[in-house]
Amino acid sequence: MVSAAVAEPAWLTARRERAVALRNELALPSFRGVPGWEYFDLEGLDLDAFGVAEDNDNAPRALPGIFRVPDDAVDHHVQVDGRPLDDGVWAAGGQAAGGAIVMPLSRAAAEHADLVQSHFGSLVASEDPFVARNEADWSGGAFVYVPAGVRVARPIVLSAIQQAAGSAFHWRALVVLEQGAEAEVWEQYLSDGSPAGLLNAVVELSVGPGARLRYLCGQDLDEQSSLFGTQRAEVARDATLEWVALGFGGARGKVRMETSLAGPGASARVTGAYASHARQHLDFDTTQEHVAPHTTSDLAFRGVLGDRSTAVWRGMIRVDPGAQQTDAFQESRNLLLSKRAHADAIPGLEIEANDVRCTHAAAIAQIDAEQLFYLRSRGLGRGVAQRLVIDGFMQALVERFPAGIAHDAVAGALERRLEKVLGAL
Repeated sequence: MVSAAVAEPAWLTARRERAVALRNELALPSFRGVPGWEYFDLEGLDLDAFGVAEDNDNAPRALPGIFRVPDDAVDHHVQVDGRPLDDGVWAAGGQAAGGAIVMPLSRAAAEHADLVQSHFGSLVASEDPFVARNEADWSGGAFVYVPAGVRVARPIVLSAIQQAAGSAFHWRALVVLEQGAEAEVWEQYLSDGSPAGLLNAVVELSVGPGARLRYLCGQDLDEQSSLFGTQRAEVARDATLEWVALGFGGARGKVRMETSLAGPGASARVTGAYASHARQHLDFDTTQEHVAPHTTSDLAFRGVLGDRSTAVWRGMIRVDPGAQQTDAFQESRNLLLSKRAHADAIPGLEIEANDVRCTHAAAIAQIDAEQLFYLRSRGLGRGVAQRLVIDGFMQALVERFPAGIAHDAVAGALERRLEKVLGAL
């Protein structure tokens, strides 16, 4: 969508024009030629072949989401192919309790230009082929702003739905919490089964001093689509970020997640889960960057893979000079349900300080035959026994959350996805 169609401010139009130039200059990473892309084959991907979703006579419609909780427990906001559905705070002037702002990003850029301009693009650089294309072409997106000291009581749920067949949907989200603010923001990327779409998402999370953000992001696209995600968070002094990533759909998807612990006392806990089948390929790059001293990070990813599906997790703990007293941990564990499924888990450390504790773990295994034998010897059928083992494997992730709505939302999402994956075996 070109800028003239959205009556956007001049500063944003200028950014788009620079991004168009970059988009035309930057080539896609060559398979096995660029660090981080060795396991993701881009050959044959023609980004220009995907059209832009345009207004048509088809009524936009919501879809069952990944996070299914009572409607009155969350504030839900939906965009279909970049068009907001007339619900929730979208229709209420974009103002939530306590002065928080929740509105489409294009509208926020016009109505809160100074606020959006000061944060837009501050965390994610445009010198990347997917980010440049997103910055040039985005139409759908959301802006969430929580002023200093404000606590948003209910989770804000943002649903980005792709409906137009064969289209490219460039989604952009900007979440800003000022000093001492608290909020939960849940994003979910969905599609309705239309063939061979492309979702290219860029997310920036700015967590101010002493603020607390819980951010859940899940995707359940149709299994012919491609997904590319670039997500980066900056966590300031004494602030806390809890980040959850769920990867379910898509024929192939690559998501890059970076957390920068930028102030003393900052902490982040990142939890990821994926469940694949058929010939899906899911690829995650995670970075825990410790910039300031006395910071902590804890990352745990788990995946269940069936059929001929494949997955890659590549993690990096980076400790900058001067970031003493860093405490960082990362792990990735994969459970293979088929001899034809394959997973790669690649932890990494780059440490430039000498008073730190950084550890990592990785494991890839089939279901333990002895566990199955024990359960079946107690009278359980093979399918039930297998499901118990898988549930136990994933339960470790769910237990990272205290009892409450987020715990229930993640547990329910995993249960429904596992039923689909196991039913296809």
